[in-house]
Amino acid sequence: MNFNLLITPLVSLIAGILILVVPRLLNFIVAIYLIIIGLIGLLGSGHLLR
Repeated sequence: MNFNLLITPLVSLIAGILILVVPRLLNFIVAIYLIIIGLIGLLGSGHLLR
């Protein structure tokens, strides 16, 4: 899963920069990040495909 290994640090970096620029976005960025990582984890393990 090279895609998962590549996208996680990239999303983290973008989220960190946005939080520094606009601190009000923290709640939304964390929520979106957790949702995306959860979906990648489920899709990567095949739970949603069964």
